Amino acid sequence: MALQEAESARLAYFYCDFRDEDKQSCRNLVLSVLSQLAAQSSSYRDELSRLYSTHDHGRRKPSDGALTQYLKRMLSLPTQGPVYLIVDALDECPNHTGMPMAREEVLDLIQDLVDLHLPNVHICVTSRPEIDIQTALEPLSPLRISLHDQSGQTQDIIDYVSSMVHSDKMMRRWREVERSLVIKTLSERAAGM
Repeated sequence: MALQEAESARLAYFYCDFRDEDKQSCRNLVLSVLSQLAAQSSSYRDELSRLYSTHDHGRRKPSDGALTQYLKRMLSLPTQGPVYLIVDALDECPNHTGMPMAREEVLDLIQDLVDLHLPNVHICVTSRPEIDIQTALEPLSPLRISLHDQSGQTQDIIDYVSSMVHSDKMMRRWREVERSLVIKTLSERAAGM
């Protein structure tokens, strides 16, 4: 048995990126997770092969629902070790007019996965504190960590902005009062970014 087949943990990571439409959809998140998990386990690979076979060996595209069902099947397989799913920067998924909204679909997926009550599945979602995300996730999570209220994060932002302002050739020519104003304004309006 290969090392990756042992009771070792599995990890799948998806970064939602507002600059890349491929990194904003629930479908692509599920496809990415399926692919990452299949690369780590022959049992997961077998499930992905079944999906491929049931869709005319790749000639037909599986529906979003079929992809989600196969993900649930994968995660529910017995004798699998811990699985960690990380969805990073969920707030970067669009939340504007459209039917249905990408962010809402991802939140629904997370709800569905949590509702499976699988003790080996651990889900971590990172996001800025957007109201719709907080409303959807708060009832699901026994643990919530907020970095947006942390003085250390604020100081890190101030230090970074200050470093950039003082190292930039053009800005070094500015008067100190102007540089201080830029540092103060950018740091206050950074909103954790």
